[in-house]
Amino acid sequence: MNVGVAHSEVNPNTRVMSSRGIWVAYTISVGLLHLVLLSIPFFSIPTVWTLTNVIHNLVMYLLLHTVKGTPFETPDQGSARLLTHWEQIDHGTQFTSSRKFLSVSPVLLYLLASFYTKYDPGHFVVNTTSLLSVLLPKLPQFHGVRLFGINKY
Repeated sequence: MNVGVAHSEVNPNTRVMSSRGIWVAYTISVGLLHLVLLSIPFFSIPTVWTLTNVIHNLVMYLLLHTVKGTPFETPDQGSARLLTHWEQIDHGTQFTSSRKFLSVSPVLLYLLASFYTKYDPGHFVVNTTSLLSVLLPKLPQFHGVRLFGINKY
């Protein structure tokens, strides 16, 4: 009888992006977001690509760089309490395959959005700002850094 059997990880947040199928689900969800936006009749193709890029980056910024702690009861004495999800991925080890995937995917989406908007200056500024806002917090130099005290607690 296995009563009270727990998961083997101290913090399951550390391995969630390395689990089976998560990259495929991530790619499919971005594709579905794009298809839903394409189905809205009064949006042009460049607007849809910019919206896809901005919505993706906004959601990923909120999920990876603002949410702290873990939704699981962990026996780690609260050490993950002050870490964002990005800082918890792969136990904070830099340049793992899951971190590379999460860093490259916004860049690819940015390149697609820039191409399909024909590098229009308005769309280009919005897409570039959106990309930088999600790519800069992923740099190793910003690991554990809270600029201007934002998200300190």
